[in-house]
Amino acid sequence: MNPNGSLLAIDAGNSKTDVAVVGPGGEVLGSARGGGFQPPVVGVGAAVDVLAEAVARAWAAAGGDGPPVFAHVSACLANADLAVEERQLEQALSARLRSRSVRVRNDTFAILRAGVDEPRGVAVVCGAGINCVGMVPDGRTARFPAIGKISGDWGGGGGLAEEALWFAARAEDGRGEPTALAEVLPAHFDLPSMGALIEALHLGRVPFERRHELTPVLFRTSAAGDAIARSLVRRLAEEVVALSTVALGRLGLLDEEVPVLLGGSVLAARHPELDALIAELLPVRAPKAVIGVVTAPPVLGAGLFALDERGAGPGAAERLREHYGA
Repeated sequence: MNPNGSLLAIDAGNSKTDVAVVGPGGEVLGSARGGGFQPPVVGVGAAVDVLAEAVARAWAAAGGDGPPVFAHVSACLANADLAVEERQLEQALSARLRSRSVRVRNDTFAILRAGVDEPRGVAVVCGAGINCVGMVPDGRTARFPAIGKISGDWGGGGGLAEEALWFAARAEDGRGEPTALAEVLPAHFDLPSMGALIEALHLGRVPFERRHELTPVLFRTSAAGDAIARSLVRRLAEEVVALSTVALGRLGLLDEEVPVLLGGSVLAARHPELDALIAELLPVRAPKAVIGVVTAPPVLGAGLFALDERGAGPGAAERLREHYGA
């Protein structure tokens, strides 16, 4: 099949990019994986270069000859947190890729669309950070800036690890309550104390990015009954419920049967204690919400958006889902 006039689906996260060339009937003609998409770190131009390189390989895998030409580009991108950033990235992609139309969304929307048969519901994603979006078929959406503490965020793997370190440091030096975290966090790095771990992080002997490894340690410590660790897990559950119910309320869905989808490495890990708390707390505020977990690749969601926007029928969406085993 000649891929000219096909659709392009992009899911770009901080650590990796997935690209798929999709035919009008939902068939995946070619795909590729590229590096992370980090315009705040490298600039928009260099970040788009990463996307373009993956697009070129997907186009070649699809059998494309010459410069790719697409009927539509659906790009779900990390760091497209504000509407102004989405517009800026749409302009950058339009200038770089040959396509009749380009639509950029935050990458959390890809998780939501991958998990529903129609664009209706709410998704909460908790990976390195935390975010939530909601949408309904008439095009209305609910979202949060999700750019850190200045936008009111709490949670995510990085945030949980930092909170665990904070409590552990204070427990060891006497400023805070005792917690097993003071022993298990440094032990994870084969260090004897929190003092040694603080020094290693500060001086770079333990790269600061490795703090994300401490999130599973926190959950194990909570499951063992540590009060401080359990309080952090409960706070995360409360934050997931707060995000999802605010989004549902903005869309007028609080009293309707509607999916609330959980995604990202922390929520998809299915920690029993966290799952149980969310299942306990969410019905208090949204009694008809149906909790689900999305494990399908987010590029599926980007592809479904592309099919939606080109008016493809349900058979095309089903074919695309079958390709990704969803």
